[in-house]
Amino acid sequence: MSDDLSGVWDGTYIQPGTGMVTFTATLVEAGGAISGSVTEPCSNPRCPLRIHSASITGHRAGSVVSFVKRYEPPGYGFGMVQYDGIMNGEATEIDGRWRLPGTSGSFLMIRSSKRAQASTTDKRADEPARE
Repeated sequence: MSDDLSGVWDGTYIQPGTGMVTFTATLVEAGGAISGSVTEPCSNPRCPLRIHSASITGHRAGSVVSFVKRYEPPGYGFGMVQYDGIMNGEATEIDGRWRLPGTSGSFLMIRSSKRAQASTTDKRADEPARE
């Protein structure tokens, strides 16, 4: 498998006081630059949104992956989150830490069997997982 990060990733992060939150990320890597999108359920019971969307921008150098997740729209206690992780040798997992001012936690992303298609205006999974 290529070490290019482009594709669909299933992830979890641990948030203090909330526990485990699941998310789906679609990443596009070009020349070490990473962009993409994330969807995840709202973990705040007072949040008027059921699902949060966020964009990702960052980079990869070897096995080191760093990106910023920006919630869209910002608010509801969410803004920008810094992620730093290490990609495994098979390019199937990214394990690391997320950081906000005053708090942090762990995250894990696992490459999905779904295929992703990227265009300049739309990045989304276009095919269900095959068994």
